[in-house]
Amino acid sequence: MHPSEPALRGSGDTPTSPSLLANPLDFISEDHLRERQICAVIDGLATVDALDRRSATAVLRFLNEELNVHLRDEAEDLFPLLARRCLPEDAIEGAIARIKADQDEAMRLLPELRAMLAGCLDSEVSLTAEERAVLSRFAAHVRRHLVAENAILLPIARARLTRADLRTLSKHMRMRRGLPDLLETTDAE
Repeated sequence: MHPSEPALRGSGDTPTSPSLLANPLDFISEDHLRERQICAVIDGLATVDALDRRSATAVLRFLNEELNVHLRDEAEDLFPLLARRCLPEDAIEGAIARIKADQDEAMRLLPELRAMLAGCLDSEVSLTAEERAVLSRFAAHVRRHLVAENAILLPIARARLTRADLRTLSKHMRMRRGLPDLLETTDAE
């Protein structure tokens, strides 16, 4: 791939490729595609009476292995970088506050979601109507913050973050995943 060519989007069916960490905003964008795909799987689980073990396992794996790291990328690095770099007219504080509110509500539901999916997998019992409603609420909160992040935060980040900011973001994201730091990060702006 040449530097001027856009990265090909994945399907969202598998975890985001670490190769995109050289361009941290592209990695976050791809992680958002992954989250939307998982929301679709969650919707499927919420609308059927019989538990789909494969789908439930995929959701649990995502919740346990990917989601927390992604949220840390944003809370610990992306949001603070944006707060430092944005201009008053960007009104970034309000956008971040709205996103955090939806993320917080999704995270409030997370322990219950994990427990009920694991319980159903262990007991081979299907989800109750109430449990399916929790799944739907969780997916709705995730989708709301994804819309705001994709429509507001990422475009502003691409305009405001410096090359040094992007190198720092990439470095911290790699460290969170236990990957070695790259000597040089390509410009994602």
